[in-house]
Amino acid sequence: MRTPELENREAPSAEPERAILVGIEALEGAARRSMRELIELTKTAGASVVSLIVQSRRRPDRATFIGKGKLKALQAEVLAMGADLVIFNDELSPIQHRNIVDAVDCKVLDRAELILDIFAQHARSAEGKLQVELAQLTYTLPRLVGRGTMLDRIGGGRRGGIGIRGPGETDLEVERRRIRRQIQRLEARINDLRTRRQVERSSRTESGLPTVGLVGYTNAGKSTLLNGLVGSQEVSTHERLFETLDPTTRRVELDEGRECLVTDTVGFIQDLPHHLVAAFRSTLEEVTAADLLIHVVDVSEPSAFAQYRAPQAVIGDLGAAEVPTLVALNKADLLPSPKHAQRLSRRIPNTMLISALTGQGLDDLRRRMADLLFAHLIPVTLHIPYDRMELMQLCHERGRVIDSEYEPEHLVARAELDEATLARLRDFVVSG
Repeated sequence: MRTPELENREAPSAEPERAILVGIEALEGAARRSMRELIELTKTAGASVVSLIVQSRRRPDRATFIGKGKLKALQAEVLAMGADLVIFNDELSPIQHRNIVDAVDCKVLDRAELILDIFAQHARSAEGKLQVELAQLTYTLPRLVGRGTMLDRIGGGRRGGIGIRGPGETDLEVERRRIRRQIQRLEARINDLRTRRQVERSSRTESGLPTVGLVGYTNAGKSTLLNGLVGSQEVSTHERLFETLDPTTRRVELDEGRECLVTDTVGFIQDLPHHLVAAFRSTLEEVTAADLLIHVVDVSEPSAFAQYRAPQAVIGDLGAAEVPTLVALNKADLLPSPKHAQRLSRRIPNTMLISALTGQGLDDLRRRMADLLFAHLIPVTLHIPYDRMELMQLCHERGRVIDSEYEPEHLVARAELDEATLARLRDFVVSG
């Protein structure tokens, strides 16, 4: 979280920081996808990539991650390219971090710290900022010594920059005890907000409208899909990773007057740091409360199947694996060949090909959503006395009123209702 004090200490750079990206290649395909993703993360954070170093080895070196020989090559590359920072495509241990900083004499970040920096830039709500700050402090605490060495040697980089945003800019003036107290305070505040979110969730449930959660890989088009379903441009959309951190809920009209509430949630990524998942748990719990999930996949991506699989583990950990799910193969307008979508459909159940940007397939998606959300409703005919017209409001809130007729003694209503509502209206049911 950026405080006013930190904003003053962080002077803007005239040009983007120059970054060297480093990774190891154990499994060639997965490693290349991961490095491509690291390039996009780095650009999203605001740096320019000036060099890539990928080493073929089975596992990281315990002391330097890439070994002494490669570390010397990295040191020379930093000098040759005039790099401001080095970013590793994995999580560094405190010992690795300290040894690398001693060798290269510039800022050193790992993948988790880079993602945390992006989250710090994109958090907008009070809850989002608190969650980012908690994740940053939790990650920083065991790495204070190595991080302090880096900041002492480089003076905080260009008086700030990537990896120095938010509460991570400590220069070791904040000792471990103070950070632990701050973590406790943040956890208490987030728990309060979590309780408030649960109350809001309960009020949405009482409204009778079914709920839908949009999940998927970051930048797959979830926010664009929400705008397409709503028919507006209310939700911010940009071609950037982690554009959406704070959940956004909108009312969506489906078909035949049916409506639902759709919530856009934080995006996922390959190897999303576990402490980020923990910090954003209250936000991600929107997924567990949904009646239906729409898993948005960028079908134009060559690694679309890997991007489909990335959120599955987190969804399972949240206890939402059993929630009915539709898979929206998005960005059909960018699809080079229909065969790619066909191959994905054979590997992934319950898919639909759509383009949230152009509107292709959205009407079919609305119909599928309605079929799944309202399949449990039971058609009935009711005779509602005129002095009990509040029951009609209940029918509208908890189900769907197909039509109604005024007769001398009562109102005849044909509706579709769930079992719980029918139990309350049993005395007024005449058929069904």
